[in-house]
Amino acid sequence: MSETPNRLVTAVILVAAGSGQRLGYGMPKAAVPLGGETILMHALRGIVASGVASQVCVVLPEGNDGLRAQCDAFREELADGGPLLTAVDGGATRADSVRQGIAALMDGIEAVLVHDAARALTAESVFHRVADALAAGAEAVIPAVPVVDTVKTVAPTADGDGAVAPEVVTGTAARGNLRAVQTPQGFRAATLRAAHQAARTLDPEQAAAVTDDAMLVEMAGTPVHVVRGSTQSLKITTPLDLIFAEGLLEGPLGARWVEG
Repeated sequence: MSETPNRLVTAVILVAAGSGQRLGYGMPKAAVPLGGETILMHALRGIVASGVASQVCVVLPEGNDGLRAQCDAFREELADGGPLLTAVDGGATRADSVRQGIAALMDGIEAVLVHDAARALTAESVFHRVADALAAGAEAVIPAVPVVDTVKTVAPTADGDGAVAPEVVTGTAARGNLRAVQTPQGFRAATLRAAHQAARTLDPEQAAAVTDDAMLVEMAGTPVHVVRGSTQSLKITTPLDLIFAEGLLEGPLGARWVEG
């Protein structure tokens, strides 16, 4: 059996600046309650439990004193051991928020994992697989799961046929080659910095088409490797997602870090 390579000095940027409008709670998504704690706290505890991080930089909605107070309280919990916990305000877009996190990283960070607070129940093993792939030599690595649905490309229905249906199928993707991507996405620190610096030159339309950090790295021509994700790493976006997450916490999986 091969040994796990020595891991790089790693920071996790936890993006928690989303508005959460689709959840319907009238508050930022990270502040929404889940199983007795907020989504933010579940995500933070998961990162710390994985043991991969020397620093955790939480990117919060600008001016949200409540979430910042939760970070302050959690920092006190970590006083006797654990990663350095920092909190910064997010930007206008997700990419801006990630850049705010990058700017707050301490000296000596060799690898960065960018994680969405909305994936608050991500298993420890996913963090380990991403960190181990970086230690083994990957410049960029993402966790993903096979796509189980048939996926089709579509186009707007031609003029005159709109009464039939709004869209028409133009093709069917080969499902065996498709993966649904999750977080944390891991990068060598220099690779992530360079990708975000290059992204500043994108025009608004190009920037809007970028949906994750891996896309920025792909655009720079850097190979992005894929490791196994987890069905437990659902992204909490809608009220139904929140029900599923509550079920995971209350069901036989129990603890957040059990592999799904």
